[in-house]
Amino acid sequence: MNRTIDDLANRWLRRKPDGLSQLESRVLQSTIERTTITRDTNKAVAFHQTFGDRLADTIARIGGSWSFILTFVAFLIVWTSGNVWLLSRDAFDPYPFIFLNLVLSMVAALQAPVIMMAQNRQTERDRIDAAHDYEVNLKAEIEIMALHEKLDELRHSEIMGMRDEIVRLAEMVKRIDERLSQQSAS
Repeated sequence: MNRTIDDLANRWLRRKPDGLSQLESRVLQSTIERTTITRDTNKAVAFHQTFGDRLADTIARIGGSWSFILTFVAFLIVWTSGNVWLLSRDAFDPYPFIFLNLVLSMVAALQAPVIMMAQNRQTERDRIDAAHDYEVNLKAEIEIMALHEKLDELRHSEIMGMRDEIVRLAEMVKRIDERLSQQSAS
């Protein structure tokens, strides 16, 4: 079963080999070589991450969690109650909490772009995963088509063998019939 990429492209993808993408050529080559194409895309992405990328992911992971939200709500309650009831006259940030508003604005101004960077990186990771999924699915489809082809060949050879056996049995029946006819004539 000596096949080339050109043969497989024409047979299974119904396209000319020069119209194949690099990904499709790689899938066909792995089919010929009987090798796998699966890989851990997380390792590939992690290998190319910079310190800033890891930091953005960590901040987004923490900033988007319930534990962060609940902790921040607790901080706001402590801040406001401390400045309204406990400190009353000597409050660090008296009502209407102007310093707290400044701190919250600065946190939001810094956190929003970092979370957007992490989302952009997640989108890129999703694109890589989608391309890999397409590659694996294409390989699976090609392998299934190859199995169908092999089954069709086996079925055809079995049918041809049965046809030959039927012809042989028909000849034997004909000879037996001739012998019986000769014996009844004698």
